[in-house]
Amino acid sequence: MKLPPLIGRSLQRGLSPLRGDRASNLVPRARITGPVPWVLGVMVALTVLAAAGGFALGNLTDMARSQLSGGATVQIVEADREMLAAKTMQAADILRDDPAVQSLRIVPQEELSALLEPWLGAASDGSSDLASTAVPMPALIDVQLREAADAAEIERIETALAASISGVRVDAQSDWLKPVYSALTALQILALILIGLLAMTSAAAVWLAARSTFTAHRDTMEIVHHLGGTDDQIARIFQNSVAFDAILGGLIGLVAGLAAIAIIGSRFAGLDSGMVQGGGLGALDWIAIAAIPFVAVAIAMLTARLTVMSALRRML
Repeated sequence: MKLPPLIGRSLQRGLSPLRGDRASNLVPRARITGPVPWVLGVMVALTVLAAAGGFALGNLTDMARSQLSGGATVQIVEADREMLAAKTMQAADILRDDPAVQSLRIVPQEELSALLEPWLGAASDGSSDLASTAVPMPALIDVQLREAADAAEIERIETALAASISGVRVDAQSDWLKPVYSALTALQILALILIGLLAMTSAAAVWLAARSTFTAHRDTMEIVHHLGGTDDQIARIFQNSVAFDAILGGLIGLVAGLAAIAIIGSRFAGLDSGMVQGGGLGALDWIAIAAIPFVAVAIAMLTARLTVMSALRRML
């Protein structure tokens, strides 16, 4: 068998420790023409997008909970408009005297009519005042409590109002968004599962590449091992080769992912919605996103090492 030039020179020196250029030349790198950098780049980019989406949804949920945690809505139902106005003022006076209430706001009937107009249409005279039609319009009072609006506090306030006013109902504003919270939580879990699947796919791609490269250089590895090269030294050769591809792919994926985040973020910013703006990314979120390529490199190097060590044990 004709020995590779590197092996022939190493025989004359007793195969000194494998490191540097001599070791790296045993497994030629495909550079950017190989599939591994591009596969890892795509995986990192998708992971960056999934992580950013999960962080944004988490921030959006936290903001909504904090803003609505102390919010409550008092609803008063009365067919007679004059009686409804009197009950509304009476309820407002009772709430102002309640030490648990921080502030309140009586929602104007015109505002309620405008909110319901897309579903109920305009009034018969063409105006937006649906209260003048046969549709009974309740009175609403937005209440902000000093503490969280838990079930016990809501029941206490409703009981206090019902003792003097009929047709009163009190609801915690956060209860209205419970289905939204559940949907956002489900999306966060989905993003976490997607990140896990992408990590497994990246590891599988590195495993296939390392196995293929090891098979292509099997004869060389046998010679190196017979000349005294340890399993750790041989595994380090493949590990360093994969590390280069992983770093290159991680940088490509990070740049692509950040570009996609910037484009998507600009589109959502154009909505000019306070709720959407609450889903922005914080400093810790950006740090976690920036760490994704490093995690990808670590996974790739560990996968390559374990793959080669397993192959060496079976070979020998």
